[in-house]
Amino acid sequence: LNWSDLLLLGIATHKLSRVVTKDLVTSPFRAPFVKFKKSAGAGEVEEEARGEGIQEAVGDLITCPYCMAPWLASALVFGFQRAPRTTRVLSGIFCITAASDFLNQLYVKAKE
Repeated sequence: LNWSDLLLLGIATHKLSRVVTKDLVTSPFRAPFVKFKKSAGAGEVEEEARGEGIQEAVGDLITCPYCMAPWLASALVFGFQRAPRTTRVLSGIFCITAASDFLNQLYVKAKE
């Protein structure tokens, strides 16, 4: 992987880990393993693991973007090795979305 690929995959991993672990839209997939705590703003929610054993372990994993990132990064690198064009396009989408999120947050701050 060259530096531009590492940057692309790094930003995509960041955004994808936020989508998987915090996004309101993906909360139904996390629901069997977590309980809702509160809205975190900007389309994100705060949740905590529930249950015990495997249920709690999965809940801990899928509510922690730092814990999920290595797994998602591994999947992206594997995808990049097997299907570089497709992985680059999908990573580009998440990278652009991350940039848009950042600009939206700046816009909100600028309006205050």
